[in-house]
Amino acid sequence: MRLIRPVLAARQGRARRRPSSVLAVAAVTAVIALGATACGPEEDNASDKPSVPAGQSSDGKITIPDDLKDRLKAHGIDLDQWKNGEWKNWDKDKWLREAKDFVNPIIEDLWDPDRMRDADKSPEKPVDNDISGDVGVTDPTPAPVQAAGVRTPYHANAAESGKLLFDSPEGSMVCSATVVKDPAHPGKSNLVWTAGHCVHAGKKGGWYRNIAFVPSYNNQGLSLAALKKATKQEIAPYGVWWGTWAQTSDQWISQGSSMGGLGAPYDFAVLHVTPEKGSTGKSLEETVGSALPVEFNAPAVPKIDSMTATGFPAAPPYDGQKAFQCADKPGRLSLTAQDPTMYRIGCTMTGGASGGGWVAAGQDGKPALVSNTSIGPVTAGWLAGPRFGKEAKGVYESVSKKYAGQ
Repeated sequence: MRLIRPVLAARQGRARRRPSSVLAVAAVTAVIALGATACGPEEDNASDKPSVPAGQSSDGKITIPDDLKDRLKAHGIDLDQWKNGEWKNWDKDKWLREAKDFVNPIIEDLWDPDRMRDADKSPEKPVDNDISGDVGVTDPTPAPVQAAGVRTPYHANAAESGKLLFDSPEGSMVCSATVVKDPAHPGKSNLVWTAGHCVHAGKKGGWYRNIAFVPSYNNQGLSLAALKKATKQEIAPYGVWWGTWAQTSDQWISQGSSMGGLGAPYDFAVLHVTPEKGSTGKSLEETVGSALPVEFNAPAVPKIDSMTATGFPAAPPYDGQKAFQCADKPGRLSLTAQDPTMYRIGCTMTGGASGGGWVAAGQDGKPALVSNTSIGPVTAGWLAGPRFGKEAKGVYESVSKKYAGQ
């Protein structure tokens, strides 16, 4: 299997598009890996978080606690030089891996229109066995469902959805993400849900850098040719929101791999974000006008009539500039007997769609986020995502509580 892999930026005349890598997991076809930045284990985030959480200063910029600066210096990282290009240093000893060492200082205008447009390469959810009731079950492979373009303007039809941008050792990459509600700040959430592999490289790597979320990216659905002349406002009508903190499952950090679907049942992450240009007094939820609730005990597969996955697929035949959706009745996919069973739907979306939200009716019958795109076959006929359980809930609540007093 392959992760829906992050898509690498291909700047005109300087870089070339690279194909998604192929994963090989027991008895499951190859899957596309999406790019992601990984968070540290839930336990580490709870016990080793900075005494003063990284957050916003009065001008809206990210502040870095002194104890975090000291730990980074122990890795040979000088944050004073970060914005001057030190972030490009991906030496093994400087590629931060631990949850407590996540850092993502804002570099204003780094994500300019050209860089946002040219990022076009993409880089696997826990659940209690007694919740799924589907342990060890794999249903027949679903028939491909042709992805349909989201109607424009995107904000009117998928206001919670957007594109996630970040840098990796391979270059600039993209994933998809969703604005979700924050229990600590009702109606004023700054939380974004995506895949773990869109923030962290897993067992052989560390946190990705310059992670930023663009809600309603290319809101009018302009063509790639038209985007080459587009303004930043046309590409990012609701601004660029930088991650101040990220967290993913300890399983993704310890097991996650771009090959074979390892860690896929725990491939989810939550980001807390802040606007690039400083605080406007409005949260992300207020800015876009919507946020989805997250369902951690969604109905079993046989009780779900349909799930809708949204994303910005970037691997051919797509170019990463437009939003697409697939709606299908879900089936079950079991990678290993000891791991939770995943949701699976028919869908032709490719790399770049990774991290995008899956929406279905929750226990209360209302639309809720129930999964995110994690893996899919090389032939792009289906996608699979984790089913949210206690691990996902722990990550979500940890990030919410971290900023509860701010």
